[in-house]
Amino acid sequence: MALDPAALDDAVLTFLSERHLASLTTLRADGSPHVVPVGFGYDAEARIVRIISFAGSQKVVNALRGGRAAVSQVDGGRWLTLEGTVTATDDAERVAAAVAAYAARYREPSERADRVAIEINVDRILGRG
Repeated sequence: MALDPAALDDAVLTFLSERHLASLTTLRADGSPHVVPVGFGYDAEARIVRIISFAGSQKVVNALRGGRAAVSQVDGGRWLTLEGTVTATDDAERVAAAVAAYAARYREPSERADRVAIEINVDRILGRG
């Protein structure tokens, strides 16, 4: 079922704050999907998924190419897929926001000098939260 990203109910927002891993799907240069497990944070007000990674990872290479990406989390019969345009950045403020989102949902990540943030600007949400 399609959900309005601008009007998520409390059950969906709670599901997006619980400690669940997700699958991130980005596209390789040949158009084939690259799917990996990730932790992520969701800023419902800005409608941005934030994922921490490191420079040179395949998911960052794919995100830097632009296009679309999706994160999908599943817990029994509950599931959500957040889709939108994707980018990656080493901008210190945006990386700090991604680290803070990850720490709030999971745990404080270890330090990395090559930390990068992947951001998905969410324009579609599917699922049952």
